[in-house]
Amino acid sequence: MSTTSFTFTERDVSEFFDETTQTYLSFWDSEGVLHTGYFADDADADYHAAADRTSDLLATEAGVDAGSTVLDVGCGCGNFLLRLAGQTGCRGEGLDLSIERIRFAQAKCAERGTPGIAFRHGSATALPYSPGSFSHVVSQDALFLVPDKPRSHAEMYRVLAPGGILAITDFLQPTTGIGEAARRHVYDRVRWSSGYSLDGYAEALTGAGFEVLVARNLDTHIRQTYRVLGETARQRAASADDPAAREWILGFAASCGEIQAAIDRGEFGWGMFVARKPAAQ
Repeated sequence: MSTTSFTFTERDVSEFFDETTQTYLSFWDSEGVLHTGYFADDADADYHAAADRTSDLLATEAGVDAGSTVLDVGCGCGNFLLRLAGQTGCRGEGLDLSIERIRFAQAKCAERGTPGIAFRHGSATALPYSPGSFSHVVSQDALFLVPDKPRSHAEMYRVLAPGGILAITDFLQPTTGIGEAARRHVYDRVRWSSGYSLDGYAEALTGAGFEVLVARNLDTHIRQTYRVLGETARQRAASADDPAAREWILGFAASCGEIQAAIDRGEFGWGMFVARKPAAQ
């Protein structure tokens, strides 16, 4: 791993997402969908369907079903866990460092009346659960923000039952050589201090005690995500009546372009990992 401009703290991360949640919900997506999409092909431009496809693929790889108890670490606005519960009947809890996103998730859960699902404010480095509490731990594009990644891996391992499954997608730092543009538009923009390459991520999970079953590069999908989002943003900006909204959307469109450039330079990536906690001997 290598650091960016400086090391951000958990407080930096939580404050950033608390401060930006309402802006994002107001100007961009009232449902709070924030995850990277898994696209059907190069011509696919349906971001929300692609984001749902990521969730469904991860759930299938993890083997989540009606008997599962699931912890979603870095759950954000709760969409992934609520989708899992609706499609499989699983029970579980979502945890996030942003209190604003947890409040949104709690409100959405109450509105839908989803049984067996709850959301809690907390840190991935100090999970408020007993050892072996969950059959599955999942996460979408969130763990990269944790400053102390080894500690979060140890905590997820601890709360999994023996034989339990960890299934995540996450952003990658493929190289230690990060240029100024990527630092500004990809890393520092969201308070991301450091990351792993695909192989480095798998090695870190192995070091935490996991048996890695899947380590898959998904860079083409993340590039398509930001291409589609950038095009959508420019279209929305052209029809936005609110000057503040138009300015925010155009800034987001510009960032999408810079992020694509960082991907092309090999400075930003995306991967999927599925790992198992060994069964008790």
